[in-house]
Amino acid sequence: MARHAPNGIVQAMQSLRLSNSTHSGSRIPTLSHAVRNYATETKTTAETDTSVKAAPQIDFERFKLAPARIVPASPSYFSGNPRFIDHVLRLESMQAKYANLPIVEAAQAPRMAWLKLAQFRDFVGEVVPVKKYRSLLKILQQMNRIVPEMVPNEVRQTLASFLRPGNPYSKEATPRQVDEMGRARAKGKRKESTAVVQLVEGEGEVLVNGKTLVEVFQRLHDRESALWPLRCTERLDKYNVWATVHGGGVTGQAEAITLAIARALLIHEPGLKPSLRKAGVITVDARRVERKKAGHVKARKMPTWVKR
Repeated sequence: MARHAPNGIVQAMQSLRLSNSTHSGSRIPTLSHAVRNYATETKTTAETDTSVKAAPQIDFERFKLAPARIVPASPSYFSGNPRFIDHVLRLESMQAKYANLPIVEAAQAPRMAWLKLAQFRDFVGEVVPVKKYRSLLKILQQMNRIVPEMVPNEVRQTLASFLRPGNPYSKEATPRQVDEMGRARAKGKRKESTAVVQLVEGEGEVLVNGKTLVEVFQRLHDRESALWPLRCTERLDKYNVWATVHGGGVTGQAEAITLAIARALLIHEPGLKPSLRKAGVITVDARRVERKKAGHVKARKMPTWVKR
């Protein structure tokens, strides 16, 4: 049985035939040359294979996990009122957290002046429906029933964020201040008249219901009475007065403006309180209170069984 020729001899013979066909007329290479060339190519290939380096180590720090889509920060982002819902969820979570604290009766809970609907809408920047806002107020009222001595600071601060500025039920009333336009606003009442005054630094201009003082008050006594807080403190030429007054008679309207101007002047200059008190322009007339009580009794509905 004939032995098969090695693969190297076969390849050498094939290369020899190809050389004969392509190089016609040239010197024919011998078998020894073909074998020698094959050995040289094999050695070069082996040296090249040994120079191949391993792949570098994979740096997994470059492959950080990232979400396939943008995840909103708020869980209620896709709702109609996301900011309002966020407040409700936060209040409900806090209510469940302190559900075991003792509470008092609703009538004994501290009185709170919560934000009105328009103020709350400005606070959250959304048009919150009335029904939804009432549900939030119920949560606030329930949390406000916690025994005052045991209210956590977290709950106290949260409730305070929903209070109207200058809470009238607060023990420490916020003092009134001049607004950003330099105006001090105050209200005064006398008998059946009510006046609202805006006092701002100026040259002494006075307007009542859009008219001059002379057009509104024909008598000199009423004009002097209305401006008496400025006259007794020598401030007639320092402030401008814009007043609106309604109800009652002429004398009652003039005296209502007197009280309103005095209160507005105290906002500008609190140090004038002793002078104004001495002049009697910041004292509320007690007769109005008595008349109000008397009117309340008079307006009380009589029982049906009383014979007339």
